[in-house]
Parts: sequence; structure tokens; C-alpha cells
Amino acid sequence: MHQLDLPWLLLLFPLPFLAWWLLPPRRETSASIRLPFFAEVAEAAGVKPSEGSVVTRRSWPQLVAEGAAWCLIVLALARPQFVEPPIEKREPQRDILLALDLSQSMEVKDFRSPEGANEARVDAVREVVADFVAKRTGDRIGLIAFGDAPYPMAPFTMDHRLVQEMIKGILPGIAGPRTSLGDTLGLAIRMFDKTNVPEKVMIVLTDGNDTASKMPPLKAAEIARDKKIVIHAVGIGDPAATGEDKLDITTLQKIASNTGGRYFFGGDQAELAEIYAVLDQITPEDQKELSWRPRIELFHWPLAAAVLTLGGWYAITGLVGMIGRRRVSP
Repeated sequence: MHQLDLPWLLLLFPLPFLAWWLLPPRRETSASIRLPFFAEVAEAAGVKPSEGSVVTRRSWPQLVAEGAAWCLIVLALARPQFVEPPIEKREPQRDILLALDLSQSMEVKDFRSPEGANEARVDAVREVVADFVAKRTGDRIGLIAFGDAPYPMAPFTMDHRLVQEMIKGILPGIAGPRTSLGDTLGLAIRMFDKTNVPEKVMIVLTDGNDTASKMPPLKAAEIARDKKIVIHAVGIGDPAATGEDKLDITTLQKIASNTGGRYFFGGDQAELAEIYAVLDQITPEDQKELSWRPRIELFHWPLAAAVLTLGGWYAITGLVGMIGRRRVSP
């Protein structure tokens, strides 16, 4: 659509008429001859003498040309624009960071699939977490893998296909055989410090207790709480295991409760899928819609037309005058 950005400037259209009406016409003195007994002659002729002057008058073609040029100039001042259809952009208001425990114990085949067969924990995690990522179309998602140390696999991104491919390629033990939960929370805090979204959510999945961190997990959770980071903890594996494979349920529950999150336990693939379905529900998509309409300025067209109108008029009158003078001259 077309519109005027400053339509109130159209009020300038009658300005030349007001100037003609309110201001006196310009007078030009002209050569004359002296007439003896001028007063007697004027009295005899019944004419009242006045100041000798000539009031220049415009011809109708000149009035039309100058009036059209003025209207075009005012139209250019009003800034005509072509407004294109609106462009909408959705800006994420939440970042979700997925932290996956890839210690050696993720190879244990104690997860029952929907078909009833036993499968490795990592296989169930791949399928369930990749499906969760596919549902979060409006959030930026990051990915951390941790074992002996945490490793950022994907920064916060809207390229969910990339995150899904990274999840499908994870292997147990690629980050080391042990578990460093506290250091993982510390890395997550540093990653969230670089974002400016209102909501920051972390989902950490582990099947063992922390044996490799330099930072205690509960201390890291306190820092995350101060930085408004919500942590949901998901425990998998055998709660009755000992040593490295023992699941520290108490610590995971405290991490979640201290940061405003929730703790879940998944005993098989079906339970794990239900957990991520719940996480999907309690963290609904939150986006801010931005909309703007591109504008193309068109003021140069009426301005160019005004210049051409005046230029054409004066060029024609000048040419006609020159031809007339040549005909008169001997």
C-alpha cells in the first residue's frame, strides 16, 4: 500500500493563494514621457492620476505550471512511501540447556524398550532426548556432554536439526568414565551468562554420582539459583548400585528444589519418555513476536516531476521569447 509519512504537510497546498491574497502585488516602474499640463489633461479626460507603475501578471499556462510544481513539491515533503506487507519475527524468550551424562555406565543394557527388549541406557536417551528437541521449535537449545569433565557440544541455537544430529552421535565414554556433575553445572552457568533471555532452563540427566568435579554440585546449584537458572534433574539407572554407578538421588533432588526445578527418575524408556513429556508441558514455548513493515521512499518522484515541470516551462518560454526577438530584429 501507499501512504504519506507526514500527511499534515498537505496543509501547505493553499499557501501560495494565501500569499497572493494577503500580500500586495509587486510593482515595477516603467519608462514614461513627460506631458505638459498633465493635470489639466487628466482633469479634462476625467481620469484620476495615480503612481506610475506596471503590475506584472502571470499567464494561465504559467499559473498552471507553477501551481502543479508547488503541489508536487508539497507532496514530496509529505514523504510518500510504499509500505510492503508486514514481516514477522519470533524471538525466543527461553534458552534450554541439555546436559547428558556420557560416562561408561551408559553402556549398561538395563533399559526396557517399549517392545520389551533390554537396551543400553544411551540408546533410550538418544531417542527420547532427540524427540524432546524436535518439539521445542520456539526455544534455543544447547547441549553439554559430561564424564570426567563437561564438554559443550552445541551452543544455544535455533538449529535443532544440528542438536538432534549431535545427540544421535553420542557414545558412552567419549567424555571419560567418571561423572563430573558439579563442573557441568559450572559450565552451564558460564554458558547462560552469555545469554540475555528472561528464562533459563537446564535439564541434566545422569546415572551416577559425582566423583570427578572440582566444584561441589550443591555449591554450583546455589550460584545457578542466584542467576535465575532453573535446573530439572533426571536420574536413570539402578538406585541400588554402589560406587561409581550409584545414583545420588539426594543431591539431584536438592539441586532441583534449590533452583525451582523438579527431580524425576526414569527406570525404563517409557518412563523416560513420560518425564520429557512432562518437562515439555511445564516449560511451554515462550516467544516474543516482532513485526515491522519495510518502507520504500518515493518522494524523489514528485520532486523530480516538479523540477521537470518548472524547467520545461521556463525552457519553452525562453525559447519562444528568443524566436520572437529574432523575428522583430531586422
